[in-house]
Amino acid sequence: MGQQEKVSTSLAGAVSEDISASLAPVDAELARRYPGDPGTRQPVHTVYVPGDAFDAGTIRSWGDQALAALDEHAPDAATLARVLGLPDDLAEPVYSRVRAKLEREPVEDLRVDFEDGYHGRDEDTDAARAARLVSEAYAGGTAAPYTGVRMKCMEAAVRDRGIRTTDVFLTGLMEHGGLPGGLVLTLPKVTYPQQVTAFARLLEAFERTHGLDAGRIGFEIQIETSQAILAADGTATVARMIDAAEGRATGLHYGTFDYSACLGVSAAHQASDHPAADHAKAIMQVAAAGTGVRVSDGSTNVLPVGGTDHVHEAWRLHYGLTRRALARAYYQGWDMHPGHLPTRYAAVFAFYREGMEAAAARLAAYVSRTEGDIMDEPATAKALSGYLLRGLDCGALDDAEVARLTGLTRAELDAFARPRRGDLTATAQ
Repeated sequence: MGQQEKVSTSLAGAVSEDISASLAPVDAELARRYPGDPGTRQPVHTVYVPGDAFDAGTIRSWGDQALAALDEHAPDAATLARVLGLPDDLAEPVYSRVRAKLEREPVEDLRVDFEDGYHGRDEDTDAARAARLVSEAYAGGTAAPYTGVRMKCMEAAVRDRGIRTTDVFLTGLMEHGGLPGGLVLTLPKVTYPQQVTAFARLLEAFERTHGLDAGRIGFEIQIETSQAILAADGTATVARMIDAAEGRATGLHYGTFDYSACLGVSAAHQASDHPAADHAKAIMQVAAAGTGVRVSDGSTNVLPVGGTDHVHEAWRLHYGLTRRALARAYYQGWDMHPGHLPTRYAAVFAFYREGMEAAAARLAAYVSRTEGDIMDEPATAKALSGYLLRGLDCGALDDAEVARLTGLTRAELDAFARPRRGDLTATAQ
């Protein structure tokens, strides 16, 4: 071995200590504001069902209606592949997985709606009934992985009603066994950060009343107004809203049609791929990055109903919008009709299956430090692992095939996807 190189320094240790002391507040702020991804499963969609229409059979009914739509309009893999433009090698794997998903878990995230979609006459009774049915579904193992309500907003005209419905629903859950682990609340039409803080105060009071852990109940913030993106002083309101939630914000959901209308976009052009929508979601995405708050795309109002030609046209539109969103890292969206489920899952499954082998090979090469034509960094390994984990969570990929391609266990994938702060600069072991 050669002679060991002499290492010299010029600065006293106190210099480093002083710098660290001066940056201690920044370190604490980084840890508080940017904790990183929570490490939980993110649903691929949210299904909205009016509170007066929701019943014990809603989820199974959606799955059955989606299967019936496939039977009528795409009874085999070749037909669906032809409609959506799927390559031959993906046709059967995607089709079979879509059918299996609709039979096993047709809805990943259900929101019982007491806002725009609600037209009932007795909201108290409907909210109490929803709480009972949700509790029974979780107890019986038939609930969606995530379930909750969208109440009315914090604006003056409907504020009391929104507060009461939240109270009735949450109280009902407590009376029927407690809050389920997959509970999600959605606060709509938020314009000012103070409305977010007010809702956080409501949940804080509920937790205190029932002896629950502080911060137990989180909620999503629905972005439906221009003021939610850009404040009167020119600042990005949505970033302030995340802070105003005081750690309770779990998601930012884009409201396609209310937001577009707010900007004066004509009805014929209100869509999730409009430039106004792209701008709003890009701001949401940057504001949420690193905070643990997830961004969801909105919906399409073109329903796949009627004759086969119209259903196929609507399916192609929905499939294309979903694939477009996935490419832009919006991994969740809204589905407003059972007929949207086949193309939601077809788009999601195709997205993960077509990139599985390349992502797995790059990750395996990174782990083994195998040289190739792409030089990946720790941050890319994080993204590759996250991609594979999302595919596993939704059912697009299987544990065995990912393990075979990467040589990694689920725990090892998790470690790459959710490194501790500072680990992204470390060398993979």
